[in-house]
Amino acid sequence: MFLSGRQTEILEIAKAEGRVLVEELAARFSVTPQTIRKDLNDLCDGRVLSRVHGGAIFPGGTENVKYEARRSIAAPEKQAIGRAAAGLIPNNSSLFINIGTTTEAVGEALLGHHELMVITNNINVANKLRIFPSIEVVIAGGVVRGSDGGIVGEAAVDFIRQFKVDYAVIGASAIDTDGALLDFDFREVKVAQAIIANARHVILVADGTKFERTAPVRIGHLSQVHTFVTDECNIESVRAIAAEHGVRLVETSRRPV
Repeated sequence: MFLSGRQTEILEIAKAEGRVLVEELAARFSVTPQTIRKDLNDLCDGRVLSRVHGGAIFPGGTENVKYEARRSIAAPEKQAIGRAAAGLIPNNSSLFINIGTTTEAVGEALLGHHELMVITNNINVANKLRIFPSIEVVIAGGVVRGSDGGIVGEAAVDFIRQFKVDYAVIGASAIDTDGALLDFDFREVKVAQAIIANARHVILVADGTKFERTAPVRIGHLSQVHTFVTDECNIESVRAIAAEHGVRLVETSRRPV
């Protein structure tokens, strides 16, 4: 979905504060409450926000955001994360790429690589990489999730377990302050767990909004990954967990990419 400048700012306020109110936004932007209600209705129709009495909230809990809306959230940060993560993967490597809009950004950033074998359960990644002769694409079988092109289920898990690769690129819908990596779909989580178990080096990619969200299903823990690439980690407990377990923390906002 296309977001106007005001809608983008409303979304950023909602992400920072968790909730926005019609009257406060109308005063802030010097527009009528009716204009703000239309903005909120547009954002809620795209499931970027959830409507509540008097305003809207940033989604959390058991509700995920639609695929197209997720792509619009923190898009520049995801692109920078994608470039940084791709820079960690050498030519002549094998790797998993999991479901997610940030992992897709990594896939796009790999287009200049050579002699890669990419195993993925993400149709969008496979479709982007398949036309490049220097990249061999292997796609998992299983149930295709219509909402985002992710392939999930036991068949996908069994397929992933046939491989042992150099790198894995995984995402998470939420990261808790105790280092728990969380998601919404238990079928997707089982595939992610198989990916973690069958890679020599696991790269977690997640932008800073994932610290502001919650999700009900546990993928694993930050200590299970080797490198965490994000735009900025402002959660001191997460930073401490990374340091304690030897997880390399790459913050794209603190270095050129």
